[in-house]
Amino acid sequence: MKLNYFTKRLSTVGRWMAATVLCLWAMVFVWSGGFFSNNAAMASGAVNSIAAADMGDAVQEKASKDAGRAKNFIRDTEEKVKETAKTNAAKVDRASEDGSVAEGKAKKDAATIEKRAEEDSARTQKAVDNTKNAVERTVDSIKGAFSK
Repeated sequence: MKLNYFTKRLSTVGRWMAATVLCLWAMVFVWSGGFFSNNAAMASGAVNSIAAADMGDAVQEKASKDAGRAKNFIRDTEEKVKETAKTNAAKVDRASEDGSVAEGKAKKDAATIEKRAEEDSARTQKAVDNTKNAVERTVDSIKGAFSK
């Protein structure tokens, strides 16, 4: 299915909004740890930076773990799409044993679907990596701010 202009733009906006919400969530999550701690009861302000660093490491670890899961899901989906395209082409091949036009079109369509699945999978995995890297950069900058 070919996406029209509006759908492509909507998809792009949706990805940017998801990445923005994820980054903002990470910032709020790390930032709130500094405000809810009881600074008056602590002997040193260094404890806050250690806690922020630990929390930041936890956020980065979670982001990496979730990105790995998402990429595995994307790869599995790609393989299922390819398998379905091959199965459908084989069914058409069995139905028309004389090498008809439908058989050639089915094989061509299967190749196109497999190619698109690979492209979409690569593009989606790159977006997952970019989002994970943005979260990690954000957490690093917040940890840097708390350590000063």
